[in-house]
Amino acid sequence: MKLVTNEPLIKRNARIGVVAHLGGLAVLIAGMVVTFLLPKRSDLSLLALMTGFVLANVGIFFTNRWGRRPRPDEALDAALKGLDDQYLLVHFRLGITHALIGPSGVVALVPKFQGGQVRYEGNKWRHAGVTWMRRFFAQESLGNPSLEAEAEVASLTGKLRKILPGEELPPIKSVIVFTAPEATVEAEGSPTPAMHAGKLKEYVRRMPRAATLRPEQLAKVLAAIGE
Repeated sequence: MKLVTNEPLIKRNARIGVVAHLGGLAVLIAGMVVTFLLPKRSDLSLLALMTGFVLANVGIFFTNRWGRRPRPDEALDAALKGLDDQYLLVHFRLGITHALIGPSGVVALVPKFQGGQVRYEGNKWRHAGVTWMRRFFAQESLGNPSLEAEAEVASLTGKLRKILPGEELPPIKSVIVFTAPEATVEAEGSPTPAMHAGKLKEYVRRMPRAATLRPEQLAKVLAAIGE
């Protein structure tokens, strides 16, 4: 499998995560100090607590995607290791986070790092098995992975249309991938295929051949992203 990764973006965003996280914690501590030392200045302590909370959450967002090891791109690399050179895995370079191009078509991969038990049930995603402290301080909420997948497909389609104006594009598919080792996934009935990373390579290998980017189109795409 061939890999294309945006290393400068990863390093920059990892630094942002560290700075925002540490800065948020520092401001939160400052807000607590103000609360004790200047009880009459509740406005300052409230402002500090709100600012610290926002910074800390920005730090969590960036750290989970670009600072946590293995990063989502590294987890996908490991999950798909062993695929032959018919496949190209692109990270952070085509208007979305991760795209797999191969004999089965073009696939937007949507990694989710949440651990615990994940189920698709009654047209809703449900997440359990994670303590409130971890959910508050270390994980974002699960959100709606299906909507994220739709957005990634739309973004990738738009990027390819800019690179290949007027050309016929293959349908863009999507797969939701849970990368946490301890995650369990029950997603029968999900509008978007979803699975643990440990099952991804076999799923890709079993995908039927489908319309994909032609060699000349792929060459234009790689040239457009500087490869």
